[in-house]
Amino acid sequence: MKKLYKLMYIFIITSICGYFIEMIWSLVTKGIFINHSAVVIGPFNFAYGICGVVLTLLLYRFKDESYLKIFLLSFIGGSILEYIMSWGMELVLGFTAWDYSDMFLNINGRICLLFSVFWGALGILWIKILYPQIEKILNKINPKAYKIIAISLTIFLVFDIGFTISCVNRARKADMGIPPNNSYERFLDNTFNSKYLKNMFNNNWK
Repeated sequence: MKKLYKLMYIFIITSICGYFIEMIWSLVTKGIFINHSAVVIGPFNFAYGICGVVLTLLLYRFKDESYLKIFLLSFIGGSILEYIMSWGMELVLGFTAWDYSDMFLNINGRICLLFSVFWGALGILWIKILYPQIEKILNKINPKAYKIIAISLTIFLVFDIGFTISCVNRARKADMGIPPNNSYERFLDNTFNSKYLKNMFNNNWK
């Protein structure tokens, strides 16, 4: 069970790191702030969180292998995962938060060579440098607190995901001209509306 809790911590940590990586990238390349969170509450980019968990499971047994081997495993694994996440997001929400159609050597706009190379390099950085340090810190947490925090974070994220789905559904209705039925829907219209979601989903909101 402790291994499961550790993966939850890794998911949270890499989700938050991914959020800030994307935020900085947008500021540097586009000069604008884009909220790349997957949920409306908190800085959580689930694409990075999922990749953090997958890369850990994929690469941990090879952590002492050559950099080239780790790069290739991460390059392939990250690319496959990103493609699946893009496809799944489109299937569930009707859109994706990224589109590489104008990038060199892309596949259906879901993955491209540049970001596949990025995943390869990230795999090396993660399993060789970052993960060992994070593991040391997590091992220092009191076992009881370790469990309580992990469970609390899981409950919060489940709520956050459900709330985000509610926001998406209400925003779509508002775009169709359907008025709010209650104070909760009016709250959503005033806060987590289409404008907010468009920024959050990298202008790919439909």
